Amino acid sequence: GGDMTNNVVLTAVRALTARNLSALRFNFRGVGRSTGVYGGGVEEADDVAAALTFLKSRVSGPYYVVGYSFGAAVAGRALLQELRADGAVFVSPPIAFMDLSFLPRVPGLRLILVGDRDELCPLPSLEALMAQGQPPPGETPAPPVAIKVIEGADHFFGGAEEELFRALRDFPF
Repeated sequence: GGDMTNNVVLTAVRALTARNLSALRFNFRGVGRSTGVYGGGVEEADDVAAALTFLKSRVSGPYYVVGYSFGAAVAGRALLQELRADGAVFVSPPIAFMDLSFLPRVPGLRLILVGDRDELCPLPSLEALMAQGQPPPGETPAPPVAIKVIEGADHFFGGAEEELFRALRDFPF
């Protein structure tokens, strides 16, 4: 979400590297100094796939996809389109203004972090959406997705970066 210098993105990178994990952050097409044109969240799934492919060529796994806001929405689409990762963590997927009805079906999604004051990812709506994630008859249910609420945080986590850091650092991937 935002760009690669966003406070949430930088906090996520800091938390992952505190766990001795490699982290790659990037701007989507048309953001910052990135070339290209905004693709409505569809073409950006290719950006996520390209970033993970690049990372896999440089460091050994495991590989987790962490996305914030728009980045969570796009990462979810990429994972549904055969992108292979060992897991996923999303921060404040913007369910209030994007159709993210696919969220409960995202392969490997383990954790969603959300502020209790997040107007773009209201907790009651998120909980209702994730409760719809029952698999079709005969299919094995996926492990439950943990929802961690950051008290006092809105969608932008201003002033709540340390709580976000601890939640990402301490989650048992």
